Amino acid sequence: MIEKKRHSGIPLQVIVSSAIIVSMLILAAGLTGVSYYLNRNTLIAEVEKKAVQVTNNLNHQIQQVTQSVDATVKLLEFDTITSMQTLETRKQRLPALARIMRLNHVLSAVYVGYNDGDFVLLRSLKNDHSKEVLSAPNNAEFMLQSIERDAAGNVIRTWWEFFDTDLNSISVSQPSSYLFDPRKRPWYRQANTQSSVALTAPYVFFSTLEIGTTFAIQNKTTGAVVGVDASIQDLSSFMKDLLPNEHTAMALVDQDGLVIGSPSDVSLIRYNIDTPRLITVDELGVPALDQLITQYEPSNSLAKMDVNGSNWYGFFQSVINESDQNWQVLYSVPEKQLLEDVNEHLIHQLTLSGIIIGILVLFGWLIGRSISRPLLLLSEEVGALASFDFNRKISVASSVKEVNLLSSLTDHMALAIKNFQSITQELSRDPDLEKMLEQVSKHLVAITSSEAGAVYLCSDKAGVMTLATTTNMDAPKTVLCGTHDWSNMKTSLHKVLDDAEKRVFLAPLVDRDNSMLGALALRLPKESMAADNAFQRFMEEVSGAAATAISTRKQFESQQTLMEAIIRLLADAIDAKSPYTSGHCERVPVLAEKLVEAAIDSNDPEYANFSMTDTQKREFRIAAWLHDCGKITSPEHIVDKATKLETIHNRIHEIRTRFEILWRDAEIAYLSGLLEGREALSLEKAKIRTQRKLQDDFAFIARSNIGSELMAEEDIERIAAIGSQTWRRHFSSHIGLSREEMAQLPSTPDILPATEYLISDKSEHIIPWGIRRPAVEKDNPQNVWGFDMSIPKQALNKGELYSLSVKRGTLTNEERFAINDHIVQTIKMLSALPFPEDLKNVPNIAGNHHEKMDGTGYPRKLTKAQMSIPERIMAIADVFEALTAADRPYKTAKTLSESMRILAFMVKDNHLDKNLFKLFVTSKAYLAYAEKYLKPEQIDTVSQTQLFNWAGIEVDVVHPS
Repeated sequence: MIEKKRHSGIPLQVIVSSAIIVSMLILAAGLTGVSYYLNRNTLIAEVEKKAVQVTNNLNHQIQQVTQSVDATVKLLEFDTITSMQTLETRKQRLPALARIMRLNHVLSAVYVGYNDGDFVLLRSLKNDHSKEVLSAPNNAEFMLQSIERDAAGNVIRTWWEFFDTDLNSISVSQPSSYLFDPRKRPWYRQANTQSSVALTAPYVFFSTLEIGTTFAIQNKTTGAVVGVDASIQDLSSFMKDLLPNEHTAMALVDQDGLVIGSPSDVSLIRYNIDTPRLITVDELGVPALDQLITQYEPSNSLAKMDVNGSNWYGFFQSVINESDQNWQVLYSVPEKQLLEDVNEHLIHQLTLSGIIIGILVLFGWLIGRSISRPLLLLSEEVGALASFDFNRKISVASSVKEVNLLSSLTDHMALAIKNFQSITQELSRDPDLEKMLEQVSKHLVAITSSEAGAVYLCSDKAGVMTLATTTNMDAPKTVLCGTHDWSNMKTSLHKVLDDAEKRVFLAPLVDRDNSMLGALALRLPKESMAADNAFQRFMEEVSGAAATAISTRKQFESQQTLMEAIIRLLADAIDAKSPYTSGHCERVPVLAEKLVEAAIDSNDPEYANFSMTDTQKREFRIAAWLHDCGKITSPEHIVDKATKLETIHNRIHEIRTRFEILWRDAEIAYLSGLLEGREALSLEKAKIRTQRKLQDDFAFIARSNIGSELMAEEDIERIAAIGSQTWRRHFSSHIGLSREEMAQLPSTPDILPATEYLISDKSEHIIPWGIRRPAVEKDNPQNVWGFDMSIPKQALNKGELYSLSVKRGTLTNEERFAINDHIVQTIKMLSALPFPEDLKNVPNIAGNHHEKMDGTGYPRKLTKAQMSIPERIMAIADVFEALTAADRPYKTAKTLSESMRILAFMVKDNHLDKNLFKLFVTSKAYLAYAEKYLKPEQIDTVSQTQLFNWAGIEVDVVHPS
């Protein structure tokens, strides 16, 4: 580590610029602080003023509503309806009551409670909810409710009547369950105890779901109490209009803390079972308002609060305080938004101050630099060398001789260090051994001012050295040295390289294990002043670094070769595991690499920015070889499953045996009938009929087992009908079984002889997941790979009816999942490997080839936008190879045109990449692959135009001029 010398004194540039910076910082800090403080206090005062204004406006609005309703109640106090004794006389006042409700839209109902228990109410049916609750006709606008009692207080008549807009009667009912007694209601009792208008606590009107309150007053002459239900629903809309901005929170609450008005979109009504109620402040979802009402008293000034770590300002004031009602306004605003303009102004001030300071600093720096320029330039150059910057040409012109000399010597030193630096870079970075040695030789010749240089490496053939690189040296390609011993090698090299001046210096190249790798040779000119011993030590030190780099390169190349060989060995093992996938892992990489090269060479704008380094190509090649490595975990009997009933063996043979039993039973029935003396002809016919049906049924079951055709519903029903036949079993099914098979059997005893169905689904056919349930569902917390797959209920269902009822192919849903699981295992296996940085994309490239462009693939349901071009290339290569493979025992190889047609329709369905398919066709990559791997009879004519039409690809048409 280089230790810098400390020098006394302060540079002129620093003195000038520091004075300017300190002065401007003090000035800017003072002005900015004062401005921020004044603006902040002014803004808080304005907000407080705004809060008071909003509260006054809301108070004024509430007073308008309450005063109009108060006047209406007082007017009705002396209405003749308060002294009327019967429903018929009271109905005469309906027009007047209806007119009052029409003139004041906040009124929901007008009613009178009499001291004898009579009650009459006229209700406005404002909305569909009120009509639904009261079972009102659609054209009803008003509802009359009445209760009449006798002197003993017994109900003698209840009356519900609906009216249209013109107060024409629509319908009448007399509900016996309507036993309302007004004398027990709070509004009646409250009005009965005070001389002025009584005001009840706000509540939710059951019939209209509006928030409102009841105004009531007693006629002291008749004793009747007049009441009206007044809606305060419009207060929320009015409060919304009063909000200064979206960040301000406000609520109107009653003395019980229930919210009766809010500008927010939160519903103010909740339900206790079926009963509506008002929400509390904490249910409004604004913590600042909840804290304001619980921790502060009403005040005309803003209070600062800490709400969940954020500062808020709150305002709390009463707007109604009469008749035991205390309505209060809660008003709060976050400090962040409150001071947003102040903070922005502060930032602008600081930015302006910074710009001014920067300009003045630059001005002071230029003045100081112009004074001390020559020495400053030289100190900068030397400082650059101290900072390990050896790439610049050092040339400082000065009138001082010593400064010019120092500049020249420093430049020579920087050039030598730069060459050593280049040697180090070549030794550590260049992966090409021959190129690395060539560059090292050139740099050593330049550093030492040698005439020539050469590097020899030990050949695999004993006693032979081969020329790896030479710089201006006439050296033989090979040198015989007997053995790879340094004394023999040194003697042999001196014989062929020495000149008359004897100025050739040699150094051995030895690895960490003291194995001889080769030799380094340099020839100095005769005028060189270098000391032989010093130069020899220098060469030996350099040769040690070179030998380490050579050894590392060879080991790296060997490891890469071994790694790829192991990967190919694994791929070959997977291909050899099943004839159904033979050669797949070997051919897919070939096809995929052809398409990658086509994309790199393409002039299509889609691939203008697509390229791959040699390292990325190697990463892609490894991923292609490993793309199906998960198949090593796939059960062979599922991968190779050729029939529906096949597990480890084809269970059709078991079913055939059961048919044989039924055939024998038919023979036995026939012979038993003969022994009993029954008619031989009828017995013969019955036997033949039964046996023919058995032959026909088994032939149908056998055909269904193949799975080559689509199963219709009637075919599935016939399988079930055939399977419902029974046969007698006389041997226990519980013996001769493995421990795992015994665990699957039901706990009921096996009673012999047993009657069993010909074809059946049994409990022992179900193999549960247990602890082996794979973590592939999207919401599974153990799914760290991003899988998004549906999983069957059980690991395996070997039910005979269940298997035979597969509509297409031979695989059940569980078996299909088991096969698809190979790609899950591929990703999990590869993700578990500690790939180096240059191979980090191998798991994704290898594991995403079953994804589709529309996001319906598996295992992650990725879309085109979520997949890289190499991943989309793998999808095309995998499908095309599977279609054209001619070495699969379960299918006939498709021709080239058939395969390309299927690919085109997959492109049309947005399963494969459209642009890559177009490139696949136009580049003829498919044809180059086909000529090497397809049989001659598979290669037929492919119409590019037709393929593009099928795929929905627009073709540029060139019109003749």
